[in-house]
Parts: sequence; structure tokens; C-alpha cells
Amino acid sequence: MPIKSKIRTVPDYPKKGIMFRDITTLIKDPVGFRLVIDNLTQRYIKGDVDFDVIVGIESRGFIIGGALSYTLGKGFVPVRKKGKLPAETIKHEYELEYGTDTIEMHKDAITKGAKVLLVDDLLATGGTALAAATLIEKLGGVVSEMAFIVDLPDVGGRKRLMEKGYKMFALTEFEGD
Repeated sequence: MPIKSKIRTVPDYPKKGIMFRDITTLIKDPVGFRLVIDNLTQRYIKGDVDFDVIVGIESRGFIIGGALSYTLGKGFVPVRKKGKLPAETIKHEYELEYGTDTIEMHKDAITKGAKVLLVDDLLATGGTALAAATLIEKLGGVVSEMAFIVDLPDVGGRKRLMEKGYKMFALTEFEGD
């Protein structure tokens, strides 16, 4: 698949034994970036997944989500790291492999009952996606589906999302960590 072939693998990043899947090589390539946006647009323009707004997770989710919002004519909502949003926010702290992190969303970003397409570049453990879903649901939104460029099924995120009842889609996957 052309998309997968344009993703760089960086060994031993951020720590020894990890094979980091770097999408920056994919999105800097005009054909690669177009393939990502066109494939996701084709999936969601059909209307099989009903949603009102796209939520993108910092930072690569902004790139994909912003472009997809444009092609699908939907609004875009950013989920950011703590302290980056200017107005009143809600936050959610979640576990990382080594410690915790916190993400935030504006309190007025999602209206009650809004259906959401949650977008990020890569699904590994699923922790950040689940934290973003928690924020959406705190505001009364409903996650219709989560979309990723890359799924790392061996890391367990897909399983975690499905166990929680979320639907997810990925354009490609890589085996291993």
C-alpha cells in the first residue's frame, strides 16, 4: 500500500526497543498526504458514519482533522495539551507508560448530543484517544468513530477501544511495537 510505504520507521525512539512510526514523511509527500485525505474523505462522505464535528488530537490529529474538516464541510475542534487553550476548558488526566499527561478541550467546543469523529495519526495503547473520548462525553457528545492513519494492533489500543464500545478505523497497520 502506498501510504504505508511512505511512513518512516525510526528504531529505538523514544526508547530502546521501540520502532517509532513517523508520519511526517507521509504528510510531507504531496501524493502521500493526498492519499490520506482522499481515502478518509471517501470513507466518511458516504454517510455510513453519522457525525456533526471532527475532533483532532494534538498535534498530528490537527493536520489530518483540519484537512478532513475542509473536505467534508464539518467544523473542527482541537484537543490540546494542558495550558494551551485560551478560554475556559475541561481537562482529563490519563496514564502514560511512564507517568501521566493531561489534555484539555474548550467547555463550549461540543454541544450536548453532538456526534463526533475523533481523529489522530496513530493508535498505539489507545490512552490518548480514550482520554479525548472522555472529554467529548463529559460535554455531552457521542463518539461516532475514531479514525487513525496507523494502527499498531500488537500494542493493544484497538482492543482497548473496542472493549469500551468504540468503533475505529485505520488506513494501515504495522506489526510489533
